[in-house]
Amino acid sequence: MRAKPFGRAGKAAHRVARFAQLSGVLAGLLLAVAAAAAGNADPADRIRARGTLVVGTKADYQPFGFRNRAGNIVGFEPDLAAEVAKALAVPLKLVPVVASTRVPMLDAGDVDLVIATMNDTPERRKLVDFAEPAYYASGVNALAPKAAHLHVWQQLRGKPVCSVEGSFYLVEIKDRYGPELRTFKDTNEVYEAVKSGDCFGVYDDTAIIGQLQKPEWQDYEIPLHSILAQPWGIAVRKGQPELVAMLGELVKGWHRNDRIQELERTWHIPPSFFAEEMHRRYGSDE
Repeated sequence: MRAKPFGRAGKAAHRVARFAQLSGVLAGLLLAVAAAAAGNADPADRIRARGTLVVGTKADYQPFGFRNRAGNIVGFEPDLAAEVAKALAVPLKLVPVVASTRVPMLDAGDVDLVIATMNDTPERRKLVDFAEPAYYASGVNALAPKAAHLHVWQQLRGKPVCSVEGSFYLVEIKDRYGPELRTFKDTNEVYEAVKSGDCFGVYDDTAIIGQLQKPEWQDYEIPLHSILAQPWGIAVRKGQPELVAMLGELVKGWHRNDRIQELERTWHIPPSFFAEEMHRRYGSDE
């Protein structure tokens, strides 16, 4: 027995179903095109479209990034993050990061960029891109009682010096200045040894600066010229050359206009050779 052809109602229902099917295909194609366009858009434009810049920064590294009494993240680097947000004309959201979470959060898209005492090294450039030039640098310096009257590194020859085991600079410090090196597993042990009068400390100068802002360290100082400087860069995910270029121009402007040195003064950071040198370099471009 032959099947009866569609009736008028059946044909209409068939047309509606067919239209819905075609509409679904078309909608999928439009979504795919939109996603591709968004993926190819300038990252700065995507941030503007979203309406917020999300920056990963330290919340435990005074004065570069730390929580104030109200619980807000403040400091040298949050101020720089605010400058980026201002340039993009969007509000800023700060997200706390530590050394082990900076790159994973960047890769996952949890943050748009990282300004968090992050050294620009060849190894890290395999994982992220850095805006150039560097905005700051950390070096190696001493933590000593003011009464010791340290002025030059050569005064450490034969003296007990404490540091953290595995630090990259230990061999060079030993070869250059000949101290009696003592190493500990963490910085708190180093600080306790210095306070006990067992040794002078030698460590990352930016960490020492943070310690010296605490009342219990008022009789100590960072007395030498920092050496073995390592640059700090603004990190972004791989494959965003437009954003990297925009950030690079911002950083050049900070050096040119004395913004970095101004922030050193704001956050009671001793003047750094790096900031002075970069200001001379980019200030001369005017």
